[in-house]
Amino acid sequence: MTSRDYEEDLASEREYVAGLYARLDDERAQAKGRYKSALMGNRDRLVDRDVEVRALAREVKRLDVADNGLCFGRLDNSSGEPSYIGRIGLFDERNEFEPLLLDWRAPAARAFYTATAVNPEDMHRRRQFHARGRRLVDFTDEILGRPDADETEGRGDSALLAAVNAPRGDGMRDIVATIQAEQDAIIRHDHPGVLVIEGGPGTGKTVVALHRVAYLLYTQRERIERHGVLVVGPNPAFLQHISRVLPSLGESNVVFMTTGDFVPGLQVTAEDTPEAARIKGSLRMLEVLAAAIADRQRRPSAPISIDLADVQVRIDSETAEWAIQEARDSKLPHNEARAVFQEIVTYVLTERAIGRIGKGWLTRKDRDAWEDLRKNLVAELAENEQFASAMDDLWPILRPEMLLAQLYSSRERLAAVCADPVLFRADGDAWTVSDVALLDELVDLLGRDKAKEEAADQAAERERKAEAEYATGVLDLLVDRSDHMDDEDHLFATDMLYGEDLAERFVERDTRELAERAAADRDWTYRHIVVDEAQELSEMDWRVLMRRCPGRSFTVVGDLAQRRSAAGATSWTTMLDPYASERWVFRSLSVNYRTPAEIMGVAAAVLAEFAPGVVPPDSVRSCGVAPWSRHVVGDELDSAIAEFVEDEANREGTSVVIGPPGVPGTVPASETKGLEFDAVLVVEPERILADGPRGAAELYVALTRATQRLGVLHLGPLPQALAGLSEMATASS
Repeated sequence: MTSRDYEEDLASEREYVAGLYARLDDERAQAKGRYKSALMGNRDRLVDRDVEVRALAREVKRLDVADNGLCFGRLDNSSGEPSYIGRIGLFDERNEFEPLLLDWRAPAARAFYTATAVNPEDMHRRRQFHARGRRLVDFTDEILGRPDADETEGRGDSALLAAVNAPRGDGMRDIVATIQAEQDAIIRHDHPGVLVIEGGPGTGKTVVALHRVAYLLYTQRERIERHGVLVVGPNPAFLQHISRVLPSLGESNVVFMTTGDFVPGLQVTAEDTPEAARIKGSLRMLEVLAAAIADRQRRPSAPISIDLADVQVRIDSETAEWAIQEARDSKLPHNEARAVFQEIVTYVLTERAIGRIGKGWLTRKDRDAWEDLRKNLVAELAENEQFASAMDDLWPILRPEMLLAQLYSSRERLAAVCADPVLFRADGDAWTVSDVALLDELVDLLGRDKAKEEAADQAAERERKAEAEYATGVLDLLVDRSDHMDDEDHLFATDMLYGEDLAERFVERDTRELAERAAADRDWTYRHIVVDEAQELSEMDWRVLMRRCPGRSFTVVGDLAQRRSAAGATSWTTMLDPYASERWVFRSLSVNYRTPAEIMGVAAAVLAEFAPGVVPPDSVRSCGVAPWSRHVVGDELDSAIAEFVEDEANREGTSVVIGPPGVPGTVPASETKGLEFDAVLVVEPERILADGPRGAAELYVALTRATQRLGVLHLGPLPQALAGLSEMATASS
């Protein structure tokens, strides 16, 4: 293409893109107009109006996020017909809704990501746009299907390299304009069950998983959108890092959580030892929890006397034993089975009481009298404080937090349920992340307090009736029919509106977005769940997730080589087979887009020492900057860290200092999982490594966070795995 042809094409493309933005502005204005009208709509149909308002709000958001990078390419088929590819779809209403812009998720857009010179998929040319704001700056062309194409040649990588070399910002960016064929195949994978995506550092597995969610919401919106999507990440910093990706793709019905957020309102304030975390994460804890509940279902050590009006009865061990067995046989959760326990005890006590009260004058043949006396005794027991106290002692209503805190803080209780003594802690309710899955399990094992819920329902009904009566009184005050006795045709407010109707208008309605409602509701179930850094999740964590997604629709992202949790996965089969043995598939990513070859070479040496069978991902680029190490003595460490921080502050991009716990000015590698930085300084790698296999995984994570520059400060001898670093007398820039 000559320069003149290029300029003419650029002018033409600018005109077309400007037209797309004009169409976007028009759709946005129409959507905002409909949104305002809906807000002022029919107040007699509040529920319908709320649904419409929420739908239009989502449409306005979808159109707003499309402003950035609306159109990023064009695909010409072998006949020369062009299709423009972009963030959303736009159509020409004046021309039978002819597509002006294809949504990147549409089937017709797939060739933009997958066509190659060797396999052009009936395409002739791929054109990639580069824009600043709304202005098209330039474009690059790739001709497909050339006869002399080398079999290893794929799509042009100028856009990709520009993206991976660009300085990092505060959050993860979408890759909608630079999706690679390997990634696209996973994003569009139509497996209905669990899809496991494994890949080493920098392979883009997280962003691929998020784009897969956007794709599923596009192709299965009606099925998924009403219940939303849950994204589970390793820590709040990581969730903040990725939180912009889905909104940038127009998707907002997504809940972001860590495993510590599974129980709404619970505050995690402590950290387990590796051994305690391992034990709590194992399925063996199901036996411990069941035993802890059974331990609270007691037989009295001595008979408990109950004083009734005409007789004294006693709850003995045999009665309690029978009641306990019947309650357990009901298979109801503990709190709900209490009704069975109480019913059996009540039956035994009333039978004994009737026998004593009616001795000499009442037999079972007088059925009506017998049953009348029983009803009176049942009512009397229900009001008896001694009986209520006995029920609370023998079969108490339990809350998950209360049960677990009392178990942890008592060596005797732990021994009674055959739990490992390492679980003991003086402060029973100093919750850790590993406790969350146990508390969630106990919600189902214990069940609801039906009596408390019924009392709350009755109170709510009384309040509703009181409000209706009050509203009726207000209407009666507004209408004095005595002033219109002769006016038969007069229409009164009460002829059109009842008190309950008026009261209903003032009922508080839940106007929260789906994501807010789902995050606050422990019993909410999702249509799809994304699990990132999944190798860190324990067997108990997986039980929590499976309860939240009965349809078993998951995108699971992880790297077994980066596992640091003692309770985490050693194989995907172990974790997933119990729930989806025939409904999970495995896919891998092999190309490292983030970590340059110079840095990956250093990290690969660490990987080879603790996971020799794992092949590191291939880096697609070099950065031209050699990683360095520097030996410092104790009093030089702080100044060397400060020197790095000051130097990076004068550069564009992001940086981080990673070190072992307790080193001022550093963060542990565990808090940087899934994150990426332009520059990384690793402090005291010898101390990180000293933590055994877990430490080696930590160091591997630390080394692979950098996209451009990597430095290492060491006080002791440099670990052998890092021998490839260039030793510097002073920190390199």
